[in-house]
Amino acid sequence: MKQTFYSLFTVVIISFLFSCSTTKKIEALKPEPSYSNEVVYDKQTSYLNLPVEIAVADLQNQTNKYLNGLIYDDEKIEDDNLMMKIWKQAPILIDEKGGKLNIVLPLKVWVKVRYGIDKFGVSLYDTKELNLNGNIKLSTLVTFNNWKLSTNTQIGGIDWVQPPSISIAGKDIPLTLLINPAIAIFKGKIGKMMDDAIEKSLDIKPFVLNALDQVSKPVQVNNDYHVWFAMQPLELYTNKAVVANKKISIVMGLKAYLETTVNSKPTLSFDKNKLLLLAAEKLPDDFGVSVAGICTYESAAALMKQNFAGKPFESGSRSVTITDVALWGKDGKMIVELGMTGSVNGKFYLSGVPTYDSSKKEIFIDQLDFVLDSKSKLLKLGDWVAHGLIAKKIKESCRYSIKDQLTQGGNTLKNYLNNYQPTKGVRVNGRVDALSPQKICLTPNAIVTMITANGKVSFSVDGMQ
Repeated sequence: MKQTFYSLFTVVIISFLFSCSTTKKIEALKPEPSYSNEVVYDKQTSYLNLPVEIAVADLQNQTNKYLNGLIYDDEKIEDDNLMMKIWKQAPILIDEKGGKLNIVLPLKVWVKVRYGIDKFGVSLYDTKELNLNGNIKLSTLVTFNNWKLSTNTQIGGIDWVQPPSISIAGKDIPLTLLINPAIAIFKGKIGKMMDDAIEKSLDIKPFVLNALDQVSKPVQVNNDYHVWFAMQPLELYTNKAVVANKKISIVMGLKAYLETTVNSKPTLSFDKNKLLLLAAEKLPDDFGVSVAGICTYESAAALMKQNFAGKPFESGSRSVTITDVALWGKDGKMIVELGMTGSVNGKFYLSGVPTYDSSKKEIFIDQLDFVLDSKSKLLKLGDWVAHGLIAKKIKESCRYSIKDQLTQGGNTLKNYLNNYQPTKGVRVNGRVDALSPQKICLTPNAIVTMITANGKVSFSVDGMQ
């Protein structure tokens, strides 16, 4: 009986020792989350196309507002036997053809004509007052200089409506023959008058600067995670004005800082009074901007957990299964909490630097290792847990895809680049050619991946009032 008891006791002890050698419950110390209060930002210099488009119809409206009423007044008759007053009779009509502006200026002309003789000290004169209606045809080339449209207007001719005539010495003389010398002088003045009207009525500087001022105001693009976007114009370039398709297009390029911030409003600011307009033969259009891809820790952990999917990680006779995954940030590093069962039971913690794998479009944890307390406890069980094949396999599975984030970032930009209208008369259009994650930031609420987007972007300014 005594022998049987000792034999049974021995079996129980051996079984207990065996179980201790294969399964061990360990409680490691949990690293508490901590985050820097430093503003996360990514500022880039970009070049954006900025075509300023002025409809010919808008030019016509502006010119008619500026040029009104009496436009020419010659009150002296002694020099050329004519007194003349000219009014704009009807709205000016402007069209474009062959890269030029064609202008029709309807006029009402009052003329006092003096005719007679002045010989041998005898002056015999008579005068006649007449009213004429006609259209002056003008043609002009357009250039852009110092924020203003400049034109070089030439008069093509005058079409009189039923030109009157007077009878002198029994002969009917067309009145236009008498007033043409004055009209020749007037032609030079009307061309300059039209140039001045176009230049003064279309000073686009305040319009463009106000548009840029509106576009440059910081915008909160994600309210839940406090993500902001801002632009700071630096320099504005221009090289020509093109007249075509019923509009005047001023080709401009904008150099600007673009910035995305998290947890704080951007520090970029725009002073429209300091923006310089520079001439450039070729305008660069290299566009790059950072957008924030947001992924909560819970979502990232769920994606990472799919890599483990309840499958055991084995090394010889030893095996562990990952039952749970949790993620958070601490001092700029990612903490990975793993729940294990099998040869080891408990929660263990790894720490590393989140890094982007461009070939797989995945975030992996670089320099990943068990945190100090977890590692020391695992080493007591043997090197196979902390440094062995199982640990290596576990580290390889600590990654997750950000394809959805890239898609989300691309869609956010597409919405912004698809005829987006931040203010009246300003539209944003463009395309995105490539998305490339550059920086990963750990915030209290989410993992933020700064994604650089490269492509082409244009701000169009039109619809002048």
